[in-house]
Amino acid sequence: MRQTISAKLHSLLIALGLSLAGVAFANEPAKAPAGPAKPDAAKGEALYNAGDAKRGIAACMGCHGANGVSGGGTYPKLAGQHAAYTVKQLKDYKAGKERPNAIMAAFASMMTDEDMANVAAYLEKQTPGLGTAKNKASIELGQKIYRGGIASKQVAACAGCHAPNGAGIPAQYPRLAGQWAEYTEAQLVAYRQGDRKNSVQMTGIASRMSDAEIKAVSDYIAGLR
Repeated sequence: MRQTISAKLHSLLIALGLSLAGVAFANEPAKAPAGPAKPDAAKGEALYNAGDAKRGIAACMGCHGANGVSGGGTYPKLAGQHAAYTVKQLKDYKAGKERPNAIMAAFASMMTDEDMANVAAYLEKQTPGLGTAKNKASIELGQKIYRGGIASKQVAACAGCHAPNGAGIPAQYPRLAGQWAEYTEAQLVAYRQGDRKNSVQMTGIASRMSDAEIKAVSDYIAGLR
């Protein structure tokens, strides 16, 4: 009889212990899933300057210059550009639909999200390359468009999104100050023609601008700092 009671008590204690353990486990705070690794600018610098031959990634420096300052308007200056914007463009190149470019698609297709974040972090820390407005005849028109837009064509002022000094707004609008006029002009034309489709807002704005207006504002942007 005593053995039976003892056995029942033992079983009861075990059940109670398991129950309490379950309550304790249920009350433990859930562990948050590990987030993405913090971008490593040092790794980004190495990839930017030397590429990764094993993975077929060419050095970005070959076209975009040392420290992200390219030597001419064929390739954009990337130094000082907001990291989030650079990452988005690389992903758009990789996807190939909204910003088709055979050369950049080939490079971006070999890059992981981590690679993109690392390179972007490195470029964001570099000193932006300065530029100058060269066309004195159109600088007044360029300034007017950049600061006040073109009301008659419903073209918004560039400064509203890209800031009065062209510094842009991180994660939303890119830095434009000092960019090669030829590159900015080419992008506005690409938006207008529908060749570049990764900004509905810019497509709408560029579609209402003439060649002269695009050229004037592009030249003015080159001199911003």
